[in-house]
Amino acid sequence: MKATRPIKIITSFSIAVVAISAIAWLGLGQVSGALNRIDVFGALNKRPDKPTTAVNYLVVGSDTRAGLTAAQSKLMRVGTTASAAGARSDTMLLVHISKARDKATIISIPRDSLVTIPAHQNPIYKDRTSPAGHGKINAAFAWGGAPLLIQTIEAETGVRIDHYVEIGFAGFAGIVDALGGIQVCSKININDPKSHLIMSAGVHTLDGVEALKYVRTRDIDGMGDLGRMQRQQQFVSAVLRKVTSTGVLLNPVKLVNFFNAATATVKTDSQLNTSDLLTLAKQLKSLSASKVRTLTIPLGNSNANVPGLGSVVIWDKVLAPDLFNRLKLDLPLVDVATPSPSAGSTSAKPAKPTTIDKFKTRTAAENPCGALK
Repeated sequence: MKATRPIKIITSFSIAVVAISAIAWLGLGQVSGALNRIDVFGALNKRPDKPTTAVNYLVVGSDTRAGLTAAQSKLMRVGTTASAAGARSDTMLLVHISKARDKATIISIPRDSLVTIPAHQNPIYKDRTSPAGHGKINAAFAWGGAPLLIQTIEAETGVRIDHYVEIGFAGFAGIVDALGGIQVCSKININDPKSHLIMSAGVHTLDGVEALKYVRTRDIDGMGDLGRMQRQQQFVSAVLRKVTSTGVLLNPVKLVNFFNAATATVKTDSQLNTSDLLTLAKQLKSLSASKVRTLTIPLGNSNANVPGLGSVVIWDKVLAPDLFNRLKLDLPLVDVATPSPSAGSTSAKPAKPTTIDKFKTRTAAENPCGALK
């Protein structure tokens, strides 16, 4: 069966993993020319310190219809650029790559998160400045694009964003198709009249349009955006397993098709260049899905209400700052504690370490149904 929707995230490091192999087929000049760069950092000031050499990417899935054919728009049930003008941040992911380049963390940022949006140019009256104030985080992208979104996230988290990657509906579908489809597993039957996604419980291989519906659907389990983020995380993990499999990395045709689809449809910050991708690719070429963890920012209230804003998501006041501090300092997210021997114990065996995962992470090697490829 089929499903689709933008998990608009071919995480930057996924592109990089493929870049090093693809260079052999495409040539350095072609790679450099394919990247679509935009200035997202030029106007920012008072940015967070960067105490380590870890790298943080902000990956945004934009709901822009640009690039979709009329047939694709009809299949995806998303309207056209005329009926749905502009772009909104449909998916936001913070991708942290350790300073040793041996681990990665993908963090979902709920789009209804209550944050303080810095002062910015009024989106309607361009000669006016809107003061800083509370709002949903996806409003920052709608009002000021990537620069205001980055400024908002950095102010809220204290984590410095090094690079930015944005992908829309058309790009997402093209990347999935270039990979030959992505295998997912649903534990429930899905019949979503909004996305027109109909899928029985079990394992399915989705093409680009179907995948876009799958990661976009939100009204099938009573969990709204939180359930959708879980499906997106599972889908990202499936993409990573596919991208890092030998079936893609050692297949020239699949590799070239994937790399071309990725670089032709994503936007990156103007400071991200071919040399950065090549260097990162060399460092990450042996990164396995088991060394990638996914999670959602810890939440204190997932269904709060703020007058004038409506339903919002509020981050946990203890766990969220702890998470951001660990990212900033490149510290492990999962703690390992070794219990002290009990009094009077004569056992020769050392105490077994205990794993403490208070952020409820999952590895990208995990999946909801077991034997997925």
